[in-house]
Amino acid sequence: MVNPLERKIKYPEVRMNDKERLKAILLEKSYREGSFTLTSGKTSDFYIDGKQTTLSAEGAYLCGKLLFTLIRDCGREIDAVGGMTLGADPLVTAVSIVSFLENRPIPAFIVRKEAKGHGTGNYIEGLKNLPAGGAVALIEDVVTTGGTLLKVIDRVEAAGFSVGIVVTIVDRQEGGAENLAARGFELKALFTKKELQGTP
Repeated sequence: MVNPLERKIKYPEVRMNDKERLKAILLEKSYREGSFTLTSGKTSDFYIDGKQTTLSAEGAYLCGKLLFTLIRDCGREIDAVGGMTLGADPLVTAVSIVSFLENRPIPAFIVRKEAKGHGTGNYIEGLKNLPAGGAVALIEDVVTTGGTLLKVIDRVEAAGFSVGIVVTIVDRQEGGAENLAARGFELKALFTKKELQGTP
């Protein structure tokens, strides 16, 4: 007879998938309700401080993994991944590292808010790693009106690159996707506002 104290009970292992886990981290670290003024100048009753998630170890890894999957599966060969400092900095680094681990290395670049005031005077950091005229993926942590991404698009196109895909962690659904679509770019988001808030 088996001693009940020695019997091993196997419980089913319950694990979140990567997207569910990232959502939980975003809600814990980045999502806040209250009264806020956004970068766009609009006021809002909620705020998403993406950097609280993208600068955490697990959050950065999950963002990098999920964004890399979107980029890899976009149907176009992508030669580099970049975005506007400061929000995109940890994201482009995370995607680049994940791409290396997946044996599909994609270099990262950063677009400055103002042109460098010395040396080359470039808007773009990391140009040495980018093939001339290559296709790039652009990333932003949170998109409201899309103004930051449109500025980045202008700068990378002026530098001779084409935009292959535009991605974000959260689309606040406040005109950003529509403004990008008007320029011919589809916005791919890991989460919409409704998905993050769990509203219909």
